Amino acid sequence: MVAWVALLWALEVVDMTTGHRLDSLGVQPRRAGELVDIVPSAFIHFGYGHVASNTLPLLVLGFIAALRGIGRFLGVAFAVIVIDGLGVWAFSPAHTNTAGASGLIFGLFSYLLVRGFVDRRALELVVGLLVGAYYGTSILWGVLPVHTGVSWQGHLFGLVGGVAAAYLFRERPAEVRAGEPPYGG
Repeated sequence: MVAWVALLWALEVVDMTTGHRLDSLGVQPRRAGELVDIVPSAFIHFGYGHVASNTLPLLVLGFIAALRGIGRFLGVAFAVIVIDGLGVWAFSPAHTNTAGASGLIFGLFSYLLVRGFVDRRALELVVGLLVGAYYGTSILWGVLPVHTGVSWQGHLFGLVGGVAAAYLFRERPAEVRAGEPPYGG
């Protein structure tokens, strides 16, 4: 996660030193050519304050999500970024440009919140409840359309992406062997 966040900061330094040229990699709604910017948009930010506000939550939630394995984490992150980006592309207001890691943060939040229920693992239920208790209020305010210049659509579809990722990357029970009862006994 440290390398991921370092990449975000490095890209922002490049963006600032090149007159914000990377900002064009944000998603602009309902323009077919913008679909290729869905993944890069999650790595681009609109200033140092923007990337700074995403740094700590991304480190914390990303680290917790990555505890189940880097491969699974990368799959979850990719699923969240794509679902979030498609939602932003389809539902954000025209003539807007959306970028930043907050959709991924919201997705990691909902992934961690739902993962314990989907996998039926007590420890992950507890982790999800703790994550929900700590970040819940901030997440709720983030999906309400009350802040000008903040993509509540990006936050909302990040949440949707996290729930979808919890189901896509759930642990499936081992297959039942022929002749054995499915529930033991």
